[in-house]
Amino acid sequence: MNHSNTILGQLLSFLPRNKFNQFVGQQEADRYIKKMTSWSQFVILMYAQATGKDSLREIETGFNTLGSSWYHLGIKSVARSSISHSNNNRDSNIFEKLFYALLKQCQEVVSGDREFKFKNPLYILDSSTISLCLSLFDWAKYSKTKGALKLHMILDSTTMLPEIINVTEGKANDIATAKLINIDKLQKGSILVFDRGYIDYGWWNSLDQKEITFVSRTKKDQNIWIVGQHKKGNMEKGILADEIVIFGSYGAMGKYEKQLRRVRYWDEEKQKEYEYLTNNFDLKASQIADIYKDRWQVELFFKWIKQNLKIKTFLGTSRNAVMTQIWVAMIYYLLLSYIKFQTKFKRSLLELTRMIREVLMFKRSLIDLLSLDEKTIYKLKSQELNPQMSFW
Repeated sequence: MNHSNTILGQLLSFLPRNKFNQFVGQQEADRYIKKMTSWSQFVILMYAQATGKDSLREIETGFNTLGSSWYHLGIKSVARSSISHSNNNRDSNIFEKLFYALLKQCQEVVSGDREFKFKNPLYILDSSTISLCLSLFDWAKYSKTKGALKLHMILDSTTMLPEIINVTEGKANDIATAKLINIDKLQKGSILVFDRGYIDYGWWNSLDQKEITFVSRTKKDQNIWIVGQHKKGNMEKGILADEIVIFGSYGAMGKYEKQLRRVRYWDEEKQKEYEYLTNNFDLKASQIADIYKDRWQVELFFKWIKQNLKIKTFLGTSRNAVMTQIWVAMIYYLLLSYIKFQTKFKRSLLELTRMIREVLMFKRSLIDLLSLDEKTIYKLKSQELNPQMSFW
């Protein structure tokens, strides 16, 4: 069974190519460029992401073994000097725009399989640090001896798609960065959960004004006064208290003067008490506790992308090269999620990533590929490398 297109070519067909061309035109990114066009650069970086290449030399060598497979991908050159020049000089904003264009496409079709007993969209706000060598990445100073970047993210808890991404230097303050996020992108009635690093009463007030529900942990030094009980009678299992509170300090009251709800919860598994603050007075206290528990999904997300995407080692040392690679990595994540949903792939995203890595440049049907398992994938790979073997 012959296919004129590789798995990589089929993956790229899901992208909004017309939007990409529009972004390139806006930046005049291909002006006077003959070989290493924006599309060539993007395809090469996607190949590097999917196959886990660590260096430009590996990329160049890998493509040089493919021969005639280049033509349908629109690539004219894979010279590492050209890749390096493009990574350093072609504005990474092109790939950031492509990420959000693809995100919109994904949001139209991807639905979550994790359900709560309420209809409000649930988002998680958090950040994660990526360590860098300061001597190589001197623009990303974190301390006197260390360099770092920080990924700030709002993650959709039901679809596990990153709704908003902001990349800063490692020393950037979480709440200061959060204040720069355009919360208007979240629809009214959304629930935003975050940890104690995002306690800022003025910012909380702005969330409240935009009709965004927030859930956070309390701090020990917060001056909180109890002014009433939110719910009287029998408490739900694990709920120690459900109270109406206000801030007791003059400075806090000046920034957030409304009443809040404090839920005290006993975690039987961890044998620990937790306190949550929220501006939501409609959900059950147990639901408030469940919302905060769900915040750990973002920790799993950060762990996954660090282990399975190339965002810890970089192909260039300039800020633009690093930002380009990060945006391409996140585009690849969106593509995997999109394909997993569209093809109703039942296994994990990790399995899908591994399968595609093994057969990325094979001329097979993507749909047929996803019906296989790891054992038959390796048989397919052996047959592709040794055409005398019969598999299909």
